Amino acid sequence: MIERKQWHHRIQTALARNRVLTLVGPRQCGKTTLAREFVVEDSANYFDLEDPISLARLDEPLTALESLQG
Repeated sequence: MIERKQWHHRIQTALARNRVLTLVGPRQCGKTTLAREFVVEDSANYFDLEDPISLARLDEPLTALESLQG
């Protein structure tokens, strides 16, 4: 795995300012791998917008988001 220390630091800094973060970039550039360093895939705080289950959870955003912590 490629170490992305600078990105890791930037994400930590951004999360300290705001609890919501979006990783945007071209396909296959490592966004998901990077996100999984901060939250496990089966966490309620993890949404993969290419995953039908995550998308279905967001059909009712209040239901999906109101119980989240952290």
